[in-house]
Amino acid sequence: MHKEIALTVEGHAKLEEELHYLETTRRREVGERIKEAKEFGDISENSEYDDAKNEQAWVESRIIEVNQILAHATIISSPKKNDKVSLGSRVELQMTESGDVHRYQIVGSAEADPSNDKISNESPVGQAIIGRRKGDSVTVTVPSGRVLEYTVLSITR
Repeated sequence: MHKEIALTVEGHAKLEEELHYLETTRRREVGERIKEAKEFGDISENSEYDDAKNEQAWVESRIIEVNQILAHATIISSPKKNDKVSLGSRVELQMTESGDVHRYQIVGSAEADPSNDKISNESPVGQAIIGRRKGDSVTVTVPSGRVLEYTVLSITR
């Protein structure tokens, strides 16, 4: 039994776009690389051929992975109300200790991308703020063991 995967509308579209690219463009490019590498002669000692085959394996495994994600995806729409943090919410959090303000969108784990301010609802911070309201304070223990305290400054769609 597979776990349902939460995706935003834009995350779903991005994965469908990636799948299309992998199945059409990348497969063809890798096939051409393999064909060219075979023309170099003996494939038993051909590093170009080995690299191309490794790349082909990666492309095919990523196609399978993306298909699995899409097959088990539940599309989350932006929340109708902004009174509580939920999947799809954009939140502004202030660290109590430093006063630093961080802006995040809460997304499912398949779509998480912390470098682009998209954090998973399954992450320590994501879990701690789900269901919270503007003005609430939350305490989060991060994987390093450090305890952080945040205040929810705003919640938007």
